[in-house]
Amino acid sequence: MKSGHEVKISIITVCLNSKITIRETIESVLRQNHKPTEFIIIDGGSVDETLKIIAEYEDSIDLLVSEPDGGIYDAMNKGIARATGEIVGILNSDDLFASNTVLSRVVREFEAMEVDAVFGDLVYVDDADTTKVVRNWESSAFIPAAFSRGWHPPHPTFYARKKVYDDFGLFDTNMKISADFEIMMRFLEVHSVPSKYIPETLVLMRTGGESNKSIRNIFTGNWFIYEAFKKHGIRYPWSYFPMRVLRKLLQFRVGQQAAR
Repeated sequence: MKSGHEVKISIITVCLNSKITIRETIESVLRQNHKPTEFIIIDGGSVDETLKIIAEYEDSIDLLVSEPDGGIYDAMNKGIARATGEIVGILNSDDLFASNTVLSRVVREFEAMEVDAVFGDLVYVDDADTTKVVRNWESSAFIPAAFSRGWHPPHPTFYARKKVYDDFGLFDTNMKISADFEIMMRFLEVHSVPSKYIPETLVLMRTGGESNKSIRNIFTGNWFIYEAFKKHGIRYPWSYFPMRVLRKLLQFRVGQQAAR
């Protein structure tokens, strides 16, 4: 890989009717001190003021696509297909980078460790007040069979080389909620993509993500997780769901302590 200041990283933001949060997300990307950064926005055909807000930053956005799509993962695939950076990351339209140095930190790890994927920690924050911590998602380094023990990285912190997507495929759009889980399992567990964990908060994520919007979505998401295990021929342990719930409960406890 080239020296840090020359490594191009593509950031993809997917949005749909995101007028409340899109400005903060855009500015979070533009404040990053790493250059060059390619900024791609894939809009699903917003009918609110989202596109008007995006237009205010048109000189700083490398590519904007606004058209109907087949859902969030289809939109992410559109962005990845168009990305020209050596490294690809995804920042959702209601997420923020935790600091202005996140991308330079990520690129530094790619260079230093000669890995193909990097991920870190995530903090869930209040929808209205992003300084208020709801819970902390502290990850850890990947070890084989970790996915079977209820572990997986926070997807908004996950970065991979473009060639990993080229070699092992994009998001499985048949998985309407948990395609992010499946693709990380595919990369790390199935294809043993070398990775590095950064023990730092990389992203602030507002609560209310798609997989957690309702009890129905929680169960649907876990069904697709089961399907991901089956797809890759990995045994689904029946203790998986309790372990996953326990991990989340511990995150809430940590988050409450951090918020004080």
